[in-house]
Amino acid sequence: MRLAPHAHSSATAASLVARRLAERTGEWAVIGLGRSGGAVTRLLRRAGLAVYASDRGADPATVAAADALRREGADVEVGGHDLARIARAVGCVVSPGVPPTAPPLRAARESGVPVVSEVEIGLRLAPGVRYIATTGTNGKTTVTALVGHLLRALGHSAMEVGNIGTPVAELALLAEPPAWAALEISSFQLHDTPGILPDVGVLTTLSPDHLDRYESVGAYYADKRRLFANATSASRWVATADNADVTALGDGVPGHWWRFSVQREDVDGWYDRAKARLVVRGVPFMPRGEVPLTGDHNVANVLAAVLAVVMADPSHATPAALATLAAAVRTFRAPPHRLELVLERDGVQWINDSKATNVSSTAVALAGMTRPTVLLLGGRHKGEPYATLLPDIRRTGRAVLAFGEAAPQILADLREALASEVPLEDLGGASFADVMARARALAQPGDVVLLSPACSSYDQFINYEERGRRFGELAAGRP
Repeated sequence: MRLAPHAHSSATAASLVARRLAERTGEWAVIGLGRSGGAVTRLLRRAGLAVYASDRGADPATVAAADALRREGADVEVGGHDLARIARAVGCVVSPGVPPTAPPLRAARESGVPVVSEVEIGLRLAPGVRYIATTGTNGKTTVTALVGHLLRALGHSAMEVGNIGTPVAELALLAEPPAWAALEISSFQLHDTPGILPDVGVLTTLSPDHLDRYESVGAYYADKRRLFANATSASRWVATADNADVTALGDGVPGHWWRFSVQREDVDGWYDRAKARLVVRGVPFMPRGEVPLTGDHNVANVLAAVLAVVMADPSHATPAALATLAAAVRTFRAPPHRLELVLERDGVQWINDSKATNVSSTAVALAGMTRPTVLLLGGRHKGEPYATLLPDIRRTGRAVLAFGEAAPQILADLREALASEVPLEDLGGASFADVMARARALAQPGDVVLLSPACSSYDQFINYEERGRRFGELAAGRP
């Protein structure tokens, strides 16, 4: 990895982690035995390092994961953590789902043990891999998937990793890692990835999110800004010009900046609305009608991904390469759970947007609706007000079904303002199957049933993927 000295404390943490990995002495602690924790435990063991891995859970899946890691030579504990042992570790690796206030992380930090993400370890133990890192409140998964797709179209071996679902450590475990990685990195991961220095960094959008974990929007944005922690004059960045918070966050960050927009044309990539085409670096790139994704937000995502890939290497900027990239965009399909049409039956479309775990994502989804919409809104509340959804609910809403733990807050934010304009139903005590049955009863031919919850899934589901899969099953009438 290319690490440049800088004034931030992350430089000290990054260099300390690098030295301790190189020394191969002492024991590493891994907190959490999910997919990323398991992958980084295996990676550390195969690098010849001693590992103590632990998880407070003791369900069958966790026990099975622990047994597998013991066969790799790790010392594994389930049902709790040995805090004294963690405090003696040379480094502590944390999964993104573990909050910073968790006792194992407090024990590590109070003892001066560097706490880093699985991403940090994976990047350090796969130093030959070039990578484009994408973060932001919305759009980062689609941009990451598209970056990987475009890199492969240009003939590179490339893999999508990080918050998109595949741990970076799994890439590093491969006998022959790919030449490139498309890395989706969340604010939680950035918090503990002090050595990040991508070939190109992308910042898609910013809006309030995760206020159930962060004390303020400023604290959330501060973690996003860690993408730039090791920036130099040679760094390369791609960011939207349509979001004032993004502009403010990048202010003063050194490097070469390329901007994209669907609202203006004095940037490096834009949407020429009059001629219905995308323009990249002043050159027409492709007609809008050939982009197989709906909504202006996806035009922005395409521009972001194309600019990042073009910026990553001079060979990607030739006319032939640009033609290849345009052809690749035409064959791209959005990742599941993101405005995914899962079924159309009896004139009703069922659209799975389970990945919309914040209000701004749901606002984007509603803005793209052109048919009367039965909106499924709910889950675990993340601290954001729902009132910003009112204009598009009024424009397109057939009904709003408030479900899950967040239902009381949704009702409090929307009921008085909606009055009798759009029916708002309280299904906070209902099962998800009952919510879907009610949606089916309300939907009429020509309508959309839209799962775009604006909330996390953790009240009723393991993750947003499980919620989206269940939506698809119930839409199709499967029990």
